[in-house]
Order: sequence, then C-alpha cells, then structure tokens
Amino acid sequence: MSKFKASGKRETPGITSGSLSDIVFMLLFFFMVTTQMRDQEQKVVVKLPEATEVVKLERKDLSSYINIGTPTRALQAQYGTDARIQLNDSFKTVDDIRDFIAAERESMSEGDRQFMTTVIKADQDVRMGIITDVKQELRRCSALKIMYSARKTSKE
Repeated sequence: MSKFKASGKRETPGITSGSLSDIVFMLLFFFMVTTQMRDQEQKVVVKLPEATEVVKLERKDLSSYINIGTPTRALQAQYGTDARIQLNDSFKTVDDIRDFIAAERESMSEGDRQFMTTVIKADQDVRMGIITDVKQELRRCSALKIMYSARKTSKE
C-alpha cells in the first residue's frame, strides 16, 4: 500500500509568456546601445592590400579616414572608373584634404588633437602617385601621424 498514488493522466502546464516581452525589450535595448552605426557611406571599392605586420587602432574615434579607390558600380556612370578620393561622404580632390583635416581637428577636444591619426584606406591596385600626393598634402597641413589600412596575410 503506497502513500502516493498516481491519479490518472497529468497534463503539463502551459508556458507562461508574461515575461517574454520584457526579455525581448531587454535584448532590443542591449543591441541598440552596443551597435555602432556606420559613419559614412562607402562610395569607393577598396580591396585592402595584404601585410604581415598589422597593428590594430587603439582609439578609432581619433581617426580620420581617407578612402582611395574606384567608384562603386552604381557611381561609375557618373564618375568614371579612375581612382577617386573619398572624404566623408563625397568625392574630393587633393586640394580639399587641408579643409578636411582642419574640420576633423575642430571636431575633437583640445587634448585629443595631438593624438589624431589619419588612416589611408587605399585599394591595392591604386597608383602610388595618388597616395604620394595625399601624403604630401597631409604633410603641408601638419597631419604627420598616418596609418595605412591593410588586411593580415593569411597563413596557409
């Protein structure tokens, strides 16, 4: 004689979904806070060259990017297939780099201006003459801290 008897079939209770909306909103809030939105639209195609010694940027907020490459397919009808310089969201010439660097310095705090880094993201097939012209203009406006963006050589 047992003390506990199984009395018929028992049904499993349904899952409560009361806290499900709280969990969804917590995840939504988490991704909204941690996700970085793209600063600028990529108008040039850049296939980065390979490098063996690659160093990661410490503070990306102190970096100004100069993209050099051929325009995307949607923009080739308007701008052609020659290499172009993209500063922020528009195509510019070498002469506009001085104003770009000045505007980037003005947007930074006084203490961070000395740590400003100019990153050149150039396509691997771009002529070196364009990059040399950009470097000369950066020297003229005293932007001497320059990094080249590259991808790490894959080890086979």
